Amino acid sequence: MLNASPSLISPLANNMVPEPHSPVLLKTIITAIQPKPTGRYIDGTLGAGGHSFEILQTSAPDGELIGFDLDPQALTLARNRLATFGKRVHIVQASYVEMRTEAEKIGWKAVDGILLDFGVSSMQIDTAERGFSFLKDGPLDMRFTPDAAQSAADLVNTLPEDELADIIFRYGEERLSRKIARVIVNNRPIYTTGELANLILKNIGKKERIHPATRTFQALRIEVNHELESIEAVIPTAVELLKPGGRLAVISFHSLEDRIVKEYFRRESVDCICPPRQPICTCGHKAIIKEINRKPIVASDDEMQINSRARSAKLRIAEKL
Repeated sequence: MLNASPSLISPLANNMVPEPHSPVLLKTIITAIQPKPTGRYIDGTLGAGGHSFEILQTSAPDGELIGFDLDPQALTLARNRLATFGKRVHIVQASYVEMRTEAEKIGWKAVDGILLDFGVSSMQIDTAERGFSFLKDGPLDMRFTPDAAQSAADLVNTLPEDELADIIFRYGEERLSRKIARVIVNNRPIYTTGELANLILKNIGKKERIHPATRTFQALRIEVNHELESIEAVIPTAVELLKPGGRLAVISFHSLEDRIVKEYFRRESVDCICPPRQPICTCGHKAIIKEINRKPIVASDDEMQINSRARSAKLRIAEKL
């Protein structure tokens, strides 16, 4: 693995991290999950524990919750924030794709509600040392967990040009992916977020409202953390783990995430998935969920003003039949 120069990395003093921002669509999530006093719930993307805090409060006095996160800094904040709930909360450092295995370890065979809040958190973006954003210069890292195999710097500095271009196009939906990949390869090694962002800005120019490096950073983050593969794996697992009448609430932040969720919800909410013009059903498919909302729920104008991260949030809710 390639490592940034030590002079470019300034460790977080005394494990200090930015204060967590307000959880997105909080009231809507509570309405969607419908916590009850005897319920069992899973927060697959615990973060600093904002959503989980409200779920546990609303499901008092006996509701329980398992919270998953890969980020050790987030888990530290969540443990402090949720300590008041004692044995009602179970915190696990693991990916949400492990939720079935971890639930079975404590004797849970089914749950009443599951929340998944995809993407990178404001807390991670605001911590320069994590390398998720070019707004603050830091090492080109982007790993959700520090011991993950590859960092963004590894990808940027080792991948062939065509593979790098493919990642930027597929996960960033960047039409200038080939040009950006060529610029990166011709200027390697690149170790910091500022280096990469300035390189793209210098060679591509700002032709849109967003910074020209935005889509490239998104693509690298998704590839580093295998985010889309994880989403494709966890949605069926979550549905299987729900009790009949239990609900799955999923917050997405860009079209690639939302498309996976939407297509799964649409497919699994109908009895037949044969081609539309086929006169007789031969698939034998049966609906296992009901879509609560066909169109994604978005944040109100008031919430967007308070929490800028909410601007791109899309919530889809499904109930198990």
